[in-house]
Amino acid sequence: MGYRPEELLITTIARLLDGVGHVAVGVSSPIPGSAALLQRHLSGGKTQVTVLNSKNLQTLNDGAGELFDRAAQGRIGAFFLSGGQIDGQANINLVGIGDYPRHTVRWSGSFGSAMLYYLVPRVILFREEHTRRTMVEKVDFISAPGTSAEGVYRPGGPYALITSLGLFAFDKTRARFRLNSIHPGHSLEEILDNTGFEFDRDEVIPETAAPSAEWLGLLRGKIAGEVADPYPKFAHAVFGVSA
Repeated sequence: MGYRPEELLITTIARLLDGVGHVAVGVSSPIPGSAALLQRHLSGGKTQVTVLNSKNLQTLNDGAGELFDRAAQGRIGAFFLSGGQIDGQANINLVGIGDYPRHTVRWSGSFGSAMLYYLVPRVILFREEHTRRTMVEKVDFISAPGTSAEGVYRPGGPYALITSLGLFAFDKTRARFRLNSIHPGHSLEEILDNTGFEFDRDEVIPETAAPSAEWLGLLRGKIAGEVADPYPKFAHAVFGVSA
C-alpha cells in the first residue's frame, strides 16, 4: 500500500508520542495534530489531545493562558515548536533574519514558545522544509533556547526534530542532535548537503519505518474525520475528507 509524505510524518511523530498523557497542538499544525489524534486512538484514549481553538478538541476553558498554567503544573506532556531557523543546539528563531532589531525579514514572533520550551518535557521540533536556509549553524535570533545554563530549573526542552528528510533525537548532555533515521527515498548525502549544523550519527543509519497498512487504514478512516474539525483544508487535501 502506498502512502503520502504527510502520512509518513504523521506516523513517525505518533511513535514519538507513545506514553504521553496530554499532548497540546497549535491550530496551524495539521501534521502534528493528526499524529496526536492517531496516538490517542492507539493508546485507547489514554493520551489526551488539545488542539488550540478547535471546536471539538479544545479542553481548555481559558485558552492559551490555561495552556501555560497547565504546562507550569506539569500537566502537558508534549508540545510542538517550529521556527524560521533551527540550529544544532536546538535554538529556534521565530523573530526574523538579520541583526536585531534591524531584521531584513520579520516573522510572526515568539508568542509563548520560550515558556513552553522550558516547561514541557517532550517538545518536538517540526519543520517540513529541510534546507540550509532553515537548518542553520546558528540562528540569527534566539526566540527560545534549546539548552540552559547549569543550575537553571528546566523540566522541559527539545526531544526530537523531524523534517521532510529525517528524524533527529536531541542529546541534552551533548547539546547536539543525532540523526536517528532517514526517510525513504532520501539519503545521508542529501541531509548533509541541506543541513547547516553538524550532528552525530552512527555508521549505519536506519530508514524511517513506513506506515503500516493498519495505521494507514486508521488515518484514512476514523482519524481523517477527526482531523477535519481543526484542519479542514488539510483533511480535504490529504485524506479527501470534508468537514
